[in-house]
Amino acid sequence: MKKKVHLVLGSGGARGLAHIAVIEELEKEGFEIIEIIGCSMGAVIGGFYASGHLKEYKEWLFGLSKSDVFDLMDFTFTKQGFIKGEKIFNRLKEITGDLKIEDFEIPFTAVATDMKNNKEVHFRKGDLFKALRASVSIPGVFLPVIEGNKLLVDGGVLNPMPVNLVKKEAGAIVVAVNLNAPAEESFKTIKRNTKELARKHEIQKWIEKMLPDGLKEYAKKYEKESEIEKEDFSLLGLMEATFSFTQDRLTELILETSKPDVLISIPRNAAGTFEFYESRKIYMLGLERCRKAMQHLDVSPTNRPF
Repeated sequence: MKKKVHLVLGSGGARGLAHIAVIEELEKEGFEIIEIIGCSMGAVIGGFYASGHLKEYKEWLFGLSKSDVFDLMDFTFTKQGFIKGEKIFNRLKEITGDLKIEDFEIPFTAVATDMKNNKEVHFRKGDLFKALRASVSIPGVFLPVIEGNKLLVDGGVLNPMPVNLVKKEAGAIVVAVNLNAPAEESFKTIKRNTKELARKHEIQKWIEKMLPDGLKEYAKKYEKESEIEKEDFSLLGLMEATFSFTQDRLTELILETSKPDVLISIPRNAAGTFEFYESRKIYMLGLERCRKAMQHLDVSPTNRPF
């Protein structure tokens, strides 16, 4: 009889590609995933798996280049964000067609945050892509999703690691993947080449046009006073780091009170939020960390280590 798993997939942008490796490894070893709860990129990967379309999504992700990732960013001038997100999700719909969460064979929950009412929103039915679009909407980066009197943004604002939502079935185990684990020295940022820096600065110019003058002045002052090298500093980087550090702390607090049976940890500096072109590297890291986490517990269907 297969060992049953409640799978919880955390937020973390492109590092979420590690989730694919975890899912495939669990299946390979004979586990049965009976529930998926995901936040942000964890919701995207979990949603595609629960709907039966992970293979097509993986193939698309693995084919993305740096230019492809940039081209998917439909920039806009608003105070609520600088990426619409429509281009990405329209492309995903082309891969799968319309999908309803209640039609999935595997129970699935996508976590978002309602900024107007300061509470979590759990999508367990309805349009998958609307749920995913809300769950990944990093505040200040992606435009929020408006639904009735709700203003929906990234679930990581309140619950980047939704282990607490699991209603554990008798005999099953909870496996959680944390994409915001402490940074590791081996993943220190590599110097970017001239072409990549030019692309990064192009994005930065779009952002600066929309930010208040006060924030721009603060950023310039911070740059002069800090020891950060100019080529590594950007307002986008500052915004991303602020959100990431908040997620790190929230994740720590959640895991202190809701402990999974198996925790697979991916260092937050393994890849940046938008570095989807590093898919193979992140996938292999997820595979390695999954095997390492599972081998210390006697949870294999055949009672043997991996």
